This record gives sequence, structure tokens and C-alpha cells, in this order.
Amino acid sequence: MTGTGSVGRDALLAWLDRTLEPARFADYCPNGLQVEGRAEIRRLVTGVTASATLIREAVAAGADALLVHHGYFWKGEDARLVGMKGARIGALMRANLNLFAYHLPLDAHPVLGNNAQLGHRLGLRVDARGGEHDLVCAHDLATPLDAASLRQRVARGLNRMPLVVGGAGAPISRIAWCTGGAQDAIGQAHAMGAQAYISGEISERTTHLARELGVLYLAAGHHATERYGVQALGERIAHEFGIGHRFIDDPNPA
Repeated sequence: MTGTGSVGRDALLAWLDRTLEPARFADYCPNGLQVEGRAEIRRLVTGVTASATLIREAVAAGADALLVHHGYFWKGEDARLVGMKGARIGALMRANLNLFAYHLPLDAHPVLGNNAQLGHRLGLRVDARGGEHDLVCAHDLATPLDAASLRQRVARGLNRMPLVVGGAGAPISRIAWCTGGAQDAIGQAHAMGAQAYISGEISERTTHLARELGVLYLAAGHHATERYGVQALGERIAHEFGIGHRFIDDPNPA
């Protein structure tokens, strides 16, 4: 974690809000500063989910702020600070550690977002967007691929073999993708003319949708597909303000 500069907590929050524009999104959680810590930030840790393990490792790394994609206070969850949730937030507050979290705004950013960064990781340029908030991305291949080749491409890019269902057996000339739990956007991918669709999770219904739509579906892991946006954002912050940054991965097979 290098960098000798610092940034005020409120200045960083203002920069994040200008960059990610959370006001544009009707999200399932509050975006921005979720837990307030120390006023000056010199060391930033980024990660996918604000788990107890990630908090412990951020504290051990001497972080002043933790920036994640999956934070707290989701719609419909118990608001009380008890049990696991109370322990996590208590650990943040005892360490005076700021928690910043951005969900849909981080998925959607055209350069730093999860979808843009997954495309970059897999060598897929964003040629078209669709769906709510234009979250579903699509790329037109210069040379069509078969299903086995695409599966191997995803496996090499993410260091894990995706689960594959459906498909019509035809060459794949357009690939669509949306990270995380976006399996139900397979219909949008089909409407955009994609023969293959990559997301993170799979549901029981996804298999039938993929078979009946004739779309090859690759479930590449919720965590695995959403590791790259927050890293890119952290690196941009480190460059912008000269602060230290480290991405800490808390592996998750889901």
C-alpha cells in the first residue's frame, strides 16, 4: 500500500458522488458513506463485500477507509445493529474506519464499473448497452466462437470454470454480459441479439430460459465477476489523491 498523500473524508465522498452519480439510481441500499470514521484518509482498502474478514484485514493493513460494492442497510433487512451486523459495524466504529459502498452506480460506470471492467478482463469491448440503467453490455465478435472456446476464455479470465447451460449450438457472434446476480436479464440479452450471456449467479429458472431462448448462459460467479470494478475505482482514487491503496480479496465460491 504505497502513497504519501491524503484526502479529507468529505472531499473523497464528493469526488465519488461526482464520479459515480448515485442520485441517478433507484437502488436497494444507500450509496456513499455508510459508516463515518476518521476525517483524513491516507490509506484505502477496497473489496467486494464488507464481510467481517475484510474489515479485520483492512484494520490490520492500517486503512483509514474501506470501499466496497456490497455494503449494508439493504431494503427489507432488519435495521437493528445486533448479531453479525452489529459485530461488523461495531468493528468499523472501534477502528474509526470509514465505510464507503456503491452498488448499482459501480456496476454501471462506463469505465470503472463492474461491467466495463469484466468486459476488459475478458477482452470484450462494449459495442451496445441495454436493460435497466443500460447495465447489460454486448460485444460483436470479429470471429465467431463456439461454446467450448467461450467457456475456456471466461475460465482463463476469471480463474474459475463457469457453469454453462442452454445454447442453440450455433456459432456465437454476439456476447452479452452483466455482473453479479443478473441472471434474469438473459431475456434482455436475447432481445439484444446475443447468442451467449455471462453473469454471476444461476437460478433454477435460468436453465429453462436459456434452453428455450436458445441462449448459452455462463454462470461465472457473483463474487468472481464483481472483483474488478472496485479495484479500478481504488486505483483511480490512489492516482487522483496520491493515497495508498490495496485491494483485499475475501474469496467466495458463489
